[in-house]
Amino acid sequence: MGAAANRIKNLAEGLKNKGNKVTVICPLPNYPKGKIFEKYSRKFFVKENIEEITVKRYWIFPSKSKNAIVRLFSMLSFAWSFWFSIFSLVRKKPDVFIIQSPPLLVALSGLLLSKVLGCKNILNVSDIWPLSALELEVIKKGFFYSFLEKIEKTNYKLADKIIGQSEEIITHIKAVITKEFLVYRNVPVYREYDVKEKSRGNLKIVYAGLLGYAQGILKICDEINFKELGVELHIYGAGMEENEIKEFAANADNNVFFYGVRTASEIKDEIRKYDIGFVPLKNKIYGAVPSKIFELMQLGIPILYVGSGEAVELIKNQKLGVFSDPNDVKRLKANISFFKEMNNSDYIMYSKNNINAHLNEFNLELQMEKFQNFI
Repeated sequence: MGAAANRIKNLAEGLKNKGNKVTVICPLPNYPKGKIFEKYSRKFFVKENIEEITVKRYWIFPSKSKNAIVRLFSMLSFAWSFWFSIFSLVRKKPDVFIIQSPPLLVALSGLLLSKVLGCKNILNVSDIWPLSALELEVIKKGFFYSFLEKIEKTNYKLADKIIGQSEEIITHIKAVITKEFLVYRNVPVYREYDVKEKSRGNLKIVYAGLLGYAQGILKICDEINFKELGVELHIYGAGMEENEIKEFAANADNNVFFYGVRTASEIKDEIRKYDIGFVPLKNKIYGAVPSKIFELMQLGIPILYVGSGEAVELIKNQKLGVFSDPNDVKRLKANISFFKEMNNSDYIMYSKNNINAHLNEFNLELQMEKFQNFI
């Protein structure tokens, strides 16, 4: 559940299907509530086997606090606890470590562990931190920002090879250091879905994902009268804004509906019930290409995107949907109305474009061919 876990799950399964033996080292499950799941509570370490993949879960101090110090301590707790894996890793040394960043401090700790063991490593950069945090206005320039920048550059230097989730991320890192690079996107396993037709009545928009600061769902609910537009917004997920969104949706007169969390296997069938997939970002985030775009491609759902940069170019070039800049409420309303007034044949064209993009380029099987060679 969530982009990072989803990305690592896809990667682990893709590597396993290519004949590799895969072990995942991760924290005890706590997302998105910021509390250890009941099944794992009061435990320091749990080892599981999930679909022939070994999963080693270590203690973390979980948090979804907005306080930077608390969040930092949460990262440090896992960056420390997973070093207990060194005893088993010494006995059976891996060929390659693939290390996720961010969090920067966890990535640094993982890179150092790989060096201690004398293993090759690949750094997987999904967001450019601390730049993304600055653009989200989570932190400001100063001592803490400079400290994180130093950690970021150290991580790049310690990496043997680097993969990035977008061309923009790779361009950013190339300005810092020369390495061997690969663009690795968070795309799903190929699955065939039928082309969708537009439903009758109100246009039904769905958002499924984190309800946090970066997405700005609550702000959009406040700014747009969906009932006035003849549109419904259906929301799935959890996060910092969850309670406020739940209260907002309790008013049946605003055409906003909240359903809470669904499992990864359930959510795709849920999303297919709706006409349009909503992918918003509150601020411009350099290098961000939300994984929701690739999930909606697979499902054949036209995309309503709020954001900028590389994701816009992808949506425009592949004719997957429409887009507007962050905080451009007027354009967002116009885009919603565009889909609302769209005839069924045009809607089918957008659905086909998404399915074809998933089939021809953005699926895990095609990507894993490149990745296996890269390793």
